[in-house]
Amino acid sequence: MPAESETSLAAILRTLTAHRVEFIVVGGVSAVLQGASLVTFDLDVVHSRAPENLQRLLAALGELDAHYRAQPERRLAPAKSHLETGGHQLLMTRYGPLDLLGEIGSGHGYDDLLHDAVDLELAPGVRVHVLGLRRLIEVKRETAGEKDLAVLPVLERTLEESRRVRDAKVEVRPCGPPSSPRSGR
Repeated sequence: MPAESETSLAAILRTLTAHRVEFIVVGGVSAVLQGASLVTFDLDVVHSRAPENLQRLLAALGELDAHYRAQPERRLAPAKSHLETGGHQLLMTRYGPLDLLGEIGSGHGYDDLLHDAVDLELAPGVRVHVLGLRRLIEVKRETAGEKDLAVLPVLERTLEESRRVRDAKVEVRPCGPPSSPRSGR
């Protein structure tokens, strides 16, 4: 169980990883984890819809006390049948909002997105897949919602800056042949 002092995001991610849930962080949190300066209020994840993963996900959601945000007074918990679909499950947990997404963009599910995810260790024992910026930008363009289009310039600048930093890394090599004892150097 997460420590009480953890941030809401860390607590949700720690719980999901402790239950070995297969998921990819997408949306604003994905961008922030890769250096974008954005404000976001929920955690969006695309989850694997494999039956064994859904069982682990349901156990994690139980620990998180997750229920639908639409009618909070009813405290309706998601069922396996809800999680099997490509739809969006907008939940509230004891640590804050969690959006479980079966698919994003034009029908991109977990298996479609996994090869474009980067693996990040956020804390000891908390390693997560995060959708890479290039693919996140593509999905935002496909969706073309007002909020998606508004963040595109920030995401594009962040991607460009990360490429610049990557390209600026210089390999250090010796200048010239190594000296040898015989040559007097």
